[in-house]
Amino acid sequence: MSNSFASDANGIHGGNEMAESDVQIITSGCLRIPAHSNVLGTASRILENILVGPQSYEKKIRILGVPCNAVSVFVQFLYSFKCTEEQMEKHGIHLLALSHVYLVPLLKHRCTKALAEQLTIENVVDMLQLARLCDTPHLYLKSMKFLRNNFRKVEETEGWKFLQHHDPLLELEILQFMDEAESRKKRRRRHTREQNLYLQLSEGMDCLEHICSEGCTSVGPYDSEYSCQEKLPCSKFDTCRGLQLLIRHFSTCNSRAKGGCSQCKRMWQLLRLHASICDQLGDCRVPLCREFKQKVEKRGGDDELWKSLVRKVVSARAISSLSLPKRKRVEEPRLNLRHHQTRLFRLKNQC
Repeated sequence: MSNSFASDANGIHGGNEMAESDVQIITSGCLRIPAHSNVLGTASRILENILVGPQSYEKKIRILGVPCNAVSVFVQFLYSFKCTEEQMEKHGIHLLALSHVYLVPLLKHRCTKALAEQLTIENVVDMLQLARLCDTPHLYLKSMKFLRNNFRKVEETEGWKFLQHHDPLLELEILQFMDEAESRKKRRRRHTREQNLYLQLSEGMDCLEHICSEGCTSVGPYDSEYSCQEKLPCSKFDTCRGLQLLIRHFSTCNSRAKGGCSQCKRMWQLLRLHASICDQLGDCRVPLCREFKQKVEKRGGDDELWKSLVRKVVSARAISSLSLPKRKRVEEPRLNLRHHQTRLFRLKNQC
């Protein structure tokens, strides 16, 4: 392989225009690889410093501690900037170390990407240590995630046992990463649950306006000709049906005057939430909207916890509206406020 570099270089740089090799690279197995100082210096700043340093007269560069074939592939890359998948699979670890030591960013990037695809239960600990030594965040993160997802199997390997005895700091780093990842996962789940709750409340506000202004299958405004047999289920009927049942219960519950049951309290909260969100000055058709607003004005405003809830529901409502296709937003029946003319409504009897 060493004798092919000069001919390969001639092909790369234009045939016979390339000068004869003027430097030799010596490997651990005493293999001598002929090379050109201008090529090496252009590809690697470290090699350039070696070539112009105090011992430059020797015209020899020693790359020791790495298999001869890996060094040959490394030098070949400095000439051609090419490396086959087979070479990467066989010498990827050594090529990454060489690219890091001699500052060859392109080779380092390719090695990092290739090694990240070669992670296994048996080698992930070694890859993680290599990623730390060679300062490759991508490989480090990939290895950490792979180890976290397969920790039960990895901790049974010899590599993990060796790590526990010889590198407790890295073991602690891994355990901290896993703990932080689990904490992030819990926060994401909690955030998702909260966002779903705010979206449900936002949808409930839309349904409440829809029922009070247009009516749905079994509940509608009192002051319009309304027949539940003529109404088809709306596009959010799952939420709308539950709200209609809640309204029916609220209108007939005997304990409402005494503070109400849990369902009545839920309805009071929905009406209060609507009043906090509603921007209709005097033509809102949702019951008690004006009364709640006047009560808030007399009290001097809502408490901070309630204000926070209102802001999050308004935000969820805006996001939900923007996520709909434009045509659907225009045609959405429950968002149609054209019929907001009176302030009160009446619940219909069971059809």
